Amino acid sequence: MDEATRQSTLMSALTTEHFVLQTAASSTISESSARSSLYMLSLSSSLVAMGFMVQSREVFIPFVAAVLPAVFLLGVFTTIRLVDTSLEYMQYLAGIARIRSYYRSLGPEAAAYFAADHGRWPEAKSVPALQLGPLLAFFGTTASMIAVINNVLAGAGAALLAHVLLGEDHRWVALLTGIAAAGLLTLVFLAYQRWRFSTLEGANAQLDEPQHGA
Repeated sequence: MDEATRQSTLMSALTTEHFVLQTAASSTISESSARSSLYMLSLSSSLVAMGFMVQSREVFIPFVAAVLPAVFLLGVFTTIRLVDTSLEYMQYLAGIARIRSYYRSLGPEAAAYFAADHGRWPEAKSVPALQLGPLLAFFGTTASMIAVINNVLAGAGAALLAHVLLGEDHRWVALLTGIAAAGLLTLVFLAYQRWRFSTLEGANAQLDEPQHGA
């Protein structure tokens, strides 16, 4: 295979890989939307059913005891998978960035059109999601939004359980128990998400030029 044929074959392979990575990245967004919608639909349906049951304490308490843990577990599984899809999406972007770094080497015009500053993470020096700080960026992920809602649900369940066990005279204790449970679970999730995202912090080292990660 001569040099011209080799370069043409390589460019064809890179273009195909670029298209495949873009398609795969889009599929992670679709999966995230579908999983989030499934969880929210399950939660809203459960809350509507609880509204019909609230008139009878004998029926309401057993129903809540059965439904809330199931919805909470669904939320936990959903958030774990949403973190996974975010990481997969970032891996696909890193792959696209590697291909763009090759495109930049094709000549002066290519270097201008495919400049790293015109790309997105992990090439771009400025990432819009990080302009208000990494903490708010982590709260802005789809996984975080679902996790917060799920943790509030868990807090409500903890408050209801404390109210049933302690009685009407300790309603403030039950309320504080629910708030503490929701806050603690949110902190645990943020720590988990930060740990998972830290596995991709070395992705930029694979690029030709030093860039800033997310």
